[in-house]
Amino acid sequence: MAENLYSSKQEYFHKGYTRSYEFRIKQLKNLRDEIKKNEEEIINALTMDLGKPIFESYTAEIGVVYQELNHTIKNLKSWMNPKKVPTPVYLQPANSYIYSEPLGVVLIISPWNYPFQLAISPLIGAIAAGNCIILKPSNQSKEIEKIISKIISNIFEDNYISAVEGSGSSVVTPLIENYRFDHIFFTGSMNVGKKILELSAKHLTPVTLELGGKSPTIIHEDGDIDLAAKRITWAKFYNAGQTCVAPDYLLVHESKKETLIEKIKSYIEKYYGNNPQDSKNLGRIINEKRFDRLISLLDNTNILVGGDYNRETRFISPTLVDQVNINHPIMQEEIFGPILPILTYGDISEVVDIVRKNPYPLALYLFTKDRMIEHYILDNLQFGGGCINHLITHVANSNLPFGGVGFSGMGKYHSKYTFDTFSHEKSIFKSMGTIDTNILYPPYNERNLTLAKKFL
Repeated sequence: MAENLYSSKQEYFHKGYTRSYEFRIKQLKNLRDEIKKNEEEIINALTMDLGKPIFESYTAEIGVVYQELNHTIKNLKSWMNPKKVPTPVYLQPANSYIYSEPLGVVLIISPWNYPFQLAISPLIGAIAAGNCIILKPSNQSKEIEKIISKIISNIFEDNYISAVEGSGSSVVTPLIENYRFDHIFFTGSMNVGKKILELSAKHLTPVTLELGGKSPTIIHEDGDIDLAAKRITWAKFYNAGQTCVAPDYLLVHESKKETLIEKIKSYIEKYYGNNPQDSKNLGRIINEKRFDRLISLLDNTNILVGGDYNRETRFISPTLVDQVNINHPIMQEEIFGPILPILTYGDISEVVDIVRKNPYPLALYLFTKDRMIEHYILDNLQFGGGCINHLITHVANSNLPFGGVGFSGMGKYHSKYTFDTFSHEKSIFKSMGTIDTNILYPPYNERNLTLAKKFL
């Protein structure tokens, strides 16, 4: 079955069916239409898998996908057009071009936390670039896995695009081990990313890894504390904290700590009420295994707010913890849940030292009005991307590339960047005549060398 899954797509690709603009644009429009037909089912599936509020399901999963599709449909023709680039005078008369061509057969492996959006967004770019695709949705979000498989099978020929269900070890591992994909796109944890990279090395398969990390939020003494509290509370507890770019911990100037805590408390109550467990605005943890891990992180911590939980419903209340030692387990790994540690600093240089203990976060957020502080942080810390005086909204701008650095990943995507990730830029030099300077050809002499030095 696996061999046919791969070889049928390779054959389909080599026949050239996916290369034309007309073919690609038709597939993108068909995908958009099919998603619209299944909107209600997608939302219901997200509720069953993650307890997502309808607003979050639409904005972060379906709406983002529509935005990506519409932007790609609008711009695809220009993205596909060959790009003429300058040709140096010493190579004239000639023209130089860059052609974007499809890679071939690609594999997309998506996670469970935004199970629809993080499967379909890279798929859009892979279709736009003209590839054949095997899509592996996460089997931890079982209901969405079924919906994605249904959508794919309804509109695409199996030898063009197919979705495969099952566990990663039983499906993905044999595929990567036995077949050379032209690209692998993986979103998930660092540990699984390492395994994907190791398996793909056998075939020299290029890989995009969208991972995670401990993304800090820095609140400097001159920052707008009320605004920071409002946006931190929203961004941290969105999707019950199960967001790769969620603020993982706070670094607040010691003079503003108490004010910030009180403000966050007030926004938690405003957003989720006196009893967050009854709120329709809070999601749930994906499964019991991850629930148990999150609860264990609260051991030996000073809980300021929250700490309530219900294993049966996989509910954890928005939780703030204080007086966290940098060596505590909660500071050793990405939290990925509704628990927010608070650390303080006196001098901004301390921030750099603390963040570097968990280097290369996927995101970083800074609240300050001081341009010097802004530049200091941007110049001294490496991270995937981020915001000044806001959180997670950089991900919503399709004109910005999204991706990690170092431990948080490699490669980038979103809109044109996804198209580029799934394309090969082929360089073409076209000579426009028979005129030659003859300085390139043997026998070489001092005059040729003098002219070469002049031009080069």
